[in-house]
Parts: sequence; C-alpha cells; structure tokens
Amino acid sequence: MRHRIAAVSAAALVAIAGSIGIAEAQPASLYAPSAVVLAVAQGENAATVVRATTVICAPTAQGTHPDPRGACAALNAAAGSLDALLAAPDTNRACPMHYDPVTVTADGVWKGSRIAWKHTFSNACAMSATLNGNAAFAF
Repeated sequence: MRHRIAAVSAAALVAIAGSIGIAEAQPASLYAPSAVVLAVAQGENAATVVRATTVICAPTAQGTHPDPRGACAALNAAAGSLDALLAAPDTNRACPMHYDPVTVTADGVWKGSRIAWKHTFSNACAMSATLNGNAAFAF
C-alpha cells in the first residue's frame, strides 16, 4: 500500500511539474508586439533628427505620439508596407523647387516582425504634401 501511495505521489509531482513547464512556455501576451519609433530628420542620411516619437499599438494604442490611435490606424492600414503611407499625395499643393532634403524613418517591431523604413523628400513642403496629413507622421 505504501508503494502505491509513493507511486501516485510521484506521478502527481511529475504531472504538476509538467504543467508548470507548459505554463511558462506560453506567450506573455495574446498580441504580437507592435512598437515603432517614428522620426523626421534633416538631410538624406537622417543623421540630424529634428523630432521623434514612439507609438505602441498592441494591445492598446499608446506612446509619446500626440495621436497614438490615429498613428496605429495609419500603420495598420499600411499593412506592413510603409510605402503605402505615401499613397495619397495632395496634387493641388504647390511646393518650391529647392533641394533641402527631409527624411522620415520608422524603426521597430510591427505585429511581431522587425521593420526599418526610410523615405527622403526633396524638402519639408514635399514631405507635407506627400504625407497629406497622415496621422503616423503628424507630430
């Protein structure tokens, strides 16, 4: 009888230890991480950052961005291809033809995948006209 109790106790300990190991292997969140640093820099090589902000989109929109919900919506609409942020330029806006490059960047993790995106505009007016009020870079 004593051997049966010892065997059952040992089996119970193994089952408990196994279930604890499984619980530790579960992901910390149901959401894939989405945290991005958005920056606007002067020049082609983005060496002189003029302004930058962070946006975290999962599980809720937050960060230092003035409109994290709008920025997350814009990034989500781009569906991982940040070139889509450039898809709606304002064709009625005239910009001067001088070259004073401005570079926008997005670096971080989007839905669990690493992103590093950069686009250079000929000047700040061209950037504003191309991004056309896009919430991601409205900071």
